[in-house]
Amino acid sequence: MKKTFLYTILLGASLSSCREEFLDLRPVSNVTTGNYYQTQNDFAQAVTGAYAALILTGQYQEYYNFGELPSDNVLKPGTPGADQVDFNLFTVRPSNGYLSRAWNDYYTGIHRCNTILTRIESVSMDEAAKNRFVAEAKFLRALMYFNLVRIFGPVPVVTTEIAEVRQGYQYGREPVEAVYAQIIKDLTESEDVLPGAKAAGVEFGRATRGAAKALLGKVYLTRRNFPAAAAKLKEVIALGDYSLVADYASLFRAATENNPEMIFAAQFKSGGLGQGSQFPFWFGPTGVGVFGAGAGRGDFQPTAEMARAYEPADKRKAISVDSTGTGGGLQRFTRKFGDGAPAQQDSDNNWPILRLADVYLMYAEALNEVSYGSADAFGYLNEVRRRAGLTEKTVADLPDQDRFRAAVEQERRVELAFEGHRWFDLVRTNKAVEVINAKARSLGVIGPNNDGQINANNLVFPIPQGQVDLNPTRIEQNIGY
Repeated sequence: MKKTFLYTILLGASLSSCREEFLDLRPVSNVTTGNYYQTQNDFAQAVTGAYAALILTGQYQEYYNFGELPSDNVLKPGTPGADQVDFNLFTVRPSNGYLSRAWNDYYTGIHRCNTILTRIESVSMDEAAKNRFVAEAKFLRALMYFNLVRIFGPVPVVTTEIAEVRQGYQYGREPVEAVYAQIIKDLTESEDVLPGAKAAGVEFGRATRGAAKALLGKVYLTRRNFPAAAAKLKEVIALGDYSLVADYASLFRAATENNPEMIFAAQFKSGGLGQGSQFPFWFGPTGVGVFGAGAGRGDFQPTAEMARAYEPADKRKAISVDSTGTGGGLQRFTRKFGDGAPAQQDSDNNWPILRLADVYLMYAEALNEVSYGSADAFGYLNEVRRRAGLTEKTVADLPDQDRFRAAVEQERRVELAFEGHRWFDLVRTNKAVEVINAKARSLGVIGPNNDGQINANNLVFPIPQGQVDLNPTRIEQNIGY
């Protein structure tokens, strides 16, 4: 079922409807200047507005540009020099509009969180409500910084409200370590304040204890702190708040997408109110209305190698990779986000951010990196495989750490296909250069040096040129761009 929270999202969105540039973070609307942020209800609506930032175009509406288009999972048809094609070819220019939208919309969300955190301490309200609002704002801020640092590398770390334009010029890019320190601090301070997913009155779409712990586990895994990652991910499992659903396809149907496996998702709602997702339009094949009225854009076409990555009995393939047409007219596409008519560009489909299968596979990976041979590592890998209708892996199949590592990588690829994980998985496991260069060679794709090759500079994307131009003494361009 769709969640109560989603229907209230406009309350907060209306408070923060203007698109703030990072260096032009004025108070979000007239209602916030002096006569707002004074009551518990004001802050309840402001927190809802912070959640609404997740569905801004530059956040999870276009997240796949960063999480999937650069990976070996997909190809983007089109002419080199087009903004989306350049993500696929690693020829992204600093002027690319998707970069500036991501930067602006993530900092818009961070600004909303910072305003809440700056102003809430002086307001008298129920203490439990205040603590929860603070924890939710810190969780959201951590999530947004986690995406920013993985996309751009060093970024400005802003933790207080910016009330005047000139204040923005004080912030320069902070080292990656400092960004992650803030992310970990926010999640550590919020994880045990947030309610459990099964607590009375918890609405789908809001941060929970499990969401904070799962994100913190992913952060530790990204930082290659494997003991801390294993410990934190074990805590998520031990909560008992989540379970794998039997039908993999039901994870992505709009009617059942908020299910016991979903830990946290960006909540979209159709209805002409500016809250719907455009995923059927972006991912549907061109010329054929396979998702309903109208054709899609075909922006997101699984590679032939991706289609072959599934084992013959894998139940996940039917919804993950489909095709239409034949010969030169063959188009592959994913059905994961196909509940709306492409022509409407207004779908109910959410974007899953954290789910239990992801946690199981991260936990197995972390345990293997700590020490090969853990029964739990095999057990949770096989939990995911059993749901997919596949045989279990044993020590005989995966007799050493390297082969177990490769098995987890493969399982993550097919289990989480097209959900925005693959590129970031390749980067954090130090496989990106090897895998993408192999893809380029096999496809004859021309890369940034006209030879299909990428290097370490391509593991982050350019800083939007507009930000460099606005504050050149503090915002420097990434190397190689």
